[in-house]
Amino acid sequence: MTEPSHGVRLGVDVGQVRVGVSRSDPHGVLATPLVTLARDLTAAPDAVPTDLAQLAALVAEHEAVEVVVGLPVNLAGKHGPAAVGVKAYAGQLADVIAPVPVTLTDERMSTVVASRRLAERGVRGRRQRAVVDQAAAVEILQSWLDAQRRRTR
Repeated sequence: MTEPSHGVRLGVDVGQVRVGVSRSDPHGVLATPLVTLARDLTAAPDAVPTDLAQLAALVAEHEAVEVVVGLPVNLAGKHGPAAVGVKAYAGQLADVIAPVPVTLTDERMSTVVASRRLAERGVRGRRQRAVVDQAAAVEILQSWLDAQRRRTR
């Protein structure tokens, strides 16, 4: 039985307007919310968008060994326009944080699940919009961590 490599991982939920970020503990057991970043859609073509620069700073600050980005796959398992955008974003992120690897993982329904869990806790409306991206990033990273542990048993 091989153990997964230790180290903090960051989970990323890429949205049109915001980017939710979560982090794992060093042992890869638990994902927790970290921050929500505003997407920088106005950066010059030759400049690093501020959200990617902020993500790179978080990778350095937390000494992350990997970044797990949620890939929006539709219920039929197909990659639509949103997935194309996320793949491009993940590619840009990989360039900015190299040599730290960027891994894409199926995030089907993560925002729906996150919204439901927040609503169950009484977080609704404007308060929910402020944290749903972080909560979705937690769902993405926690699912990935759980799958890694199952694979190594």
